[in-house]
Amino acid sequence: MQSFTEISSELKELIQTVHHTRKVEKGTFLFQEGMSANELYLVNSGIIYISKIIPDGRELTLRMCKAGDLIGELSLFCPTPKFMLNAKVVENGEVSVILKNELEEKLEQNSTLALEFMRWLSLQHRKTQTKFRDLVLHGKKGALYSTLIRLSNSFGKETEEGMVIHLPLTNQELANFCGTSREVVNRLLSELRKNDIVSIDKGIITIHDLEHLKQEIDCENCPIEICNIE
Repeated sequence: MQSFTEISSELKELIQTVHHTRKVEKGTFLFQEGMSANELYLVNSGIIYISKIIPDGRELTLRMCKAGDLIGELSLFCPTPKFMLNAKVVENGEVSVILKNELEEKLEQNSTLALEFMRWLSLQHRKTQTKFRDLVLHGKKGALYSTLIRLSNSFGKETEEGMVIHLPLTNQELANFCGTSREVVNRLLSELRKNDIVSIDKGIITIHDLEHLKQEIDCENCPIEICNIE
């Protein structure tokens, strides 16, 4: 993912004009759907899941944000902004708080930085669109397979055994990324283990045949900046 640690120094300096910092604790929410959105947040440390609760009560995790990522950007330039998603803290950390109106004023005053910011927002929308494409076109199996591929792009390390994803995840967390139930993920992972496509040890997933997963969902080999879990 192109985080704010990787873009131009000028835009990075603009975004980091923060109002104050805030400690965040595991299990709490930075914000929830429907709350007034007057702030944006730059993650300094910790991990925050951005998710949506769908009508039947299941949770769909859209992003996993870590240091350098911006949260709450969808509220910019909205007259009566409300958060559309939930931001749940899953690892203790700290965020920098950016006042929405102050950032809007700065972007209005500098068209070059505003254009770069728009490009960054466009990238986030493209990433979200590809995730929904996988969910809609390939069903539950495709959702899991594409999630494993995205995890390998974000946290994977190539070894003799295969691609090791150095991020311990529960089956429920995987289910949330797929917008399905834990029982479905349990069954699909069992099939993959049976066929030696993946193995799991204490939450650490090793993908032994990444090409198999890609072929099963007709992978378009999108660039890694789009095909990731962040």
